[in-house]
Amino acid sequence: MKVHVVYCHPQPTSFTAAARDRVMAGLAAGGHEVRLLDLYADGFRPEMSEWENAHHLDSSSNKPDIMRYAQDLQWCDVLVLVYPTWFSGQPAMLKGWFDRIWVRDIAYQLPEGTNTIKPSLHNIGRIMVVTSHGSPKWVNAIQGEGGKRTAFRAVRLVCSPRTTTTWLALYGIDTTSANRRARFLKKVESSMAHLR
Repeated sequence: MKVHVVYCHPQPTSFTAAARDRVMAGLAAGGHEVRLLDLYADGFRPEMSEWENAHHLDSSSNKPDIMRYAQDLQWCDVLVLVYPTWFSGQPAMLKGWFDRIWVRDIAYQLPEGTNTIKPSLHNIGRIMVVTSHGSPKWVNAIQGEGGKRTAFRAVRLVCSPRTTTTWLALYGIDTTSANRRARFLKKVESSMAHLR
């Protein structure tokens, strides 16, 4: 399968970096074709400029600086997002990637005279999230699981109608044991290796 891994963490020695490494190892073991985007290492600019905001609904052909990111989205069968959950959702860097790259003519179409978008990323048949939470699962449930909703409702909406989802989350990472972390990383690698 063609897998686009989008990784978001500023620290190269973080637990999230370890999770990314296990994602990549599992995908390699499964024989998948992979494109990795490290948003921080890439120097991705998450903030939408004044011009981009004013031209948000313009054709993506007028936005050459985002096309290489768009090509990876349009190429893949599977999207894997690897990030820490901060303040109940995706880090600002990753949210900026959604805001700037998932736009008209890339993620969706907006036919003239309508206000209803039509999904464009029919190639993406699976979305997988690998994340960690400082708080326990019950706290995230009370908060409404904003990150999960963004990935599996908003993002999934513009993919194939048959897109399946996988949520791999380690809750309570601030107080969890080294053994539990190791088990989670093993589960992540195994899930990627057995991706079908």
